[in-house]
Amino acid sequence: MSASLSEHSVFASRPVGDIAATLPGATAVFRRTKLDFCCGGRASLAAAAAAKGLDLTRLEAELADLVAAARPAEPPVETDALIDRILTRFHDVHRRELPELTRLARRVEAVHRAHADVPAGLADLLEQITVDLESHMRKEEQVLFPMMRRESDRMSGQQAGQQVDRHPMIGQPIAMMVAEHDDHGAYLRRLEALTHDFIPPADACPTWRALYTGARKFADDLVEHIHTENNILFPRFAG
Repeated sequence: MSASLSEHSVFASRPVGDIAATLPGATAVFRRTKLDFCCGGRASLAAAAAAKGLDLTRLEAELADLVAAARPAEPPVETDALIDRILTRFHDVHRRELPELTRLARRVEAVHRAHADVPAGLADLLEQITVDLESHMRKEEQVLFPMMRRESDRMSGQQAGQQVDRHPMIGQPIAMMVAEHDDHGAYLRRLEALTHDFIPPADACPTWRALYTGARKFADDLVEHIHTENNILFPRFAG
């Protein structure tokens, strides 16, 4: 356990995104309680809990249990390695899974159009998510990530005693990506609403169940994707 974690036994005033970024297991607590640690990660735990009507004392107790049980933190990941992981763990996976989810949604909507719980409009939503997310990822791959890699190399010169100023233009594409992450958060809320929090009806067919299982995984992956960028990668280039 790092000193920074062990010293913080009270979490109420800490930003939710900071807790998620530094305390292993906290993201699972926040996902279960529907606390937004990505787009809304700047809010304090107390404010976020109050907005959701959650018991702050219980949340703090759960987080304190995580601190007590946590293993020693892994050393910080190098920026190049972190970007590579984002590309393989999130970008590649989204591109592989979204087309199949859209196909499943089209099938479910067509076969079960008369069912009261059919997720009408889900396929169209997934197609829109695919288009917007592809545009977003290409901006990162072609503009922001190469800029970050170059900036990371430049900043490493400080270790040799060189004076290296942070590139003033890097904040603009970061701000654009954060704003688009907010849009992705809105898509997730619509996805959850259309699928009733990914819970299929009791008489759902295997395809319907597979669709919701896959949609839940995509939502979890996208939340973790946004969290990794907003709360871990981007702050390395802030200021």
